Amino acid sequence: MIEQVTFKPNEKPLDLLVYNVLQDNTKYQNLVELIKKRNPDIVFLLETNNEWMEQIKEATNDFEYKIEVPLENTYGLLFYSKLPIKYQEINYLISTEIPSIIADIEYNNQIVRLYGLHPTPPVPQENEESAERDAEILIIGKQAKEYRKACIVFGDLNDVAWSRTTRLFLKTSQLLDPRRGRGMFNTFHAHHWFLRWPLDHYFLSSQFRLIDMIREPNIGSDHFPISIQVVLRSDDDSGEMKLDHEEKAEVEEKIEEGIEKGDAN
Repeated sequence: MIEQVTFKPNEKPLDLLVYNVLQDNTKYQNLVELIKKRNPDIVFLLETNNEWMEQIKEATNDFEYKIEVPLENTYGLLFYSKLPIKYQEINYLISTEIPSIIADIEYNNQIVRLYGLHPTPPVPQENEESAERDAEILIIGKQAKEYRKACIVFGDLNDVAWSRTTRLFLKTSQLLDPRRGRGMFNTFHAHHWFLRWPLDHYFLSSQFRLIDMIREPNIGSDHFPISIQVVLRSDDDSGEMKLDHEEKAEVEEKIEEGIEKGDAN
């Protein structure tokens, strides 16, 4: 479990906001107001098209660094940072229509790598099986493990925190779930109080400590925005989980199956 701490006078927390806007939602101003009020360092927005990109410029113009991939297919991504982006990639790991990003940002004179994603959900009208989603999540898990330095995987993973795939992801990546021991932070469905799941996530490497995690108010989408404040401290890998041989084989099988079903390779 990630330790929750209060930040020291010489520390500035790294403050991130994730929000799946629901592409057809037109309550742009609500998001503008939330960004201005919360003033995060990083904003990562999902299901964003050109209309969304244009309508929220009043807030996003305050962010010097941008990775914008607006799309009309509900898989557009908009990433805004007040911290310098030192390196960036836009990847199509499984499908030529579904991007994910890698951004190295400079925070407190250190580099933090951010992996942002929004894989396809396993729903009848889009994709009856979860092979593509699982593969994308697990590929990024492997990348995070190989990176071996401070990193965060975040976004709408279209998967719940207790699923087999998320457990395999945590073991593959050796990242930690800040929700653990703190409650569900259900982000979907914002309009149905009786049926809610944690689909929007932050997974942190073991150098991070949690300051706060907040499910923001409902501002129009079927997802709640979710924000987190963290600080970098010394490495504490006591909460990390590891794959056994059978699980390693299962991960490789799931990745292979997803890549076969996808059209990006």
